[in-house]
Amino acid sequence: MRIKIFLLIVITAVSALAATAQTDADRDAVKRAALNYAEGWYEGDAAKMESALSPDLAKRIARKNDKGVSVLGQMTSTQLVEGTRGGSGKKTPAGEQMKDVRILDMMTNSATVKLEMRDWVDYMHIAKMDGKWVIVNVLWEMKPKK
Repeated sequence: MRIKIFLLIVITAVSALAATAQTDADRDAVKRAALNYAEGWYEGDAAKMESALSPDLAKRIARKNDKGVSVLGQMTSTQLVEGTRGGSGKKTPAGEQMKDVRILDMMTNSATVKLEMRDWVDYMHIAKMDGKWVIVNVLWEMKPKK
């Protein structure tokens, strides 16, 4: 009887682990989504940026307004793609471009990623939607000026 209970516990634990496991291909795809976002920005490549984003993206930043009151700035996927198309990221010299991607946590269909760029840090939620990993949320903050 103890062996049956032990086996049941082991099978349950292995099943739970398998349900939350991710493949190397999924980890690579999550990293690629974050890199497409960063590279798209630096290259001014709106199509590359758009390929990384959910159409329902919410990009937000907490900052103070002119009166010193905290506000939440927001950007949609369309605004981010248009901003990329405008080419502001291309002004960053190649030697100064930073795109350090760290997967902080990952499950079967969701991941939390930290992307460090030259001037800011993005904390991303990336979801597997219809088999493709796309960025659905970004909370970002500017780095302090040196």
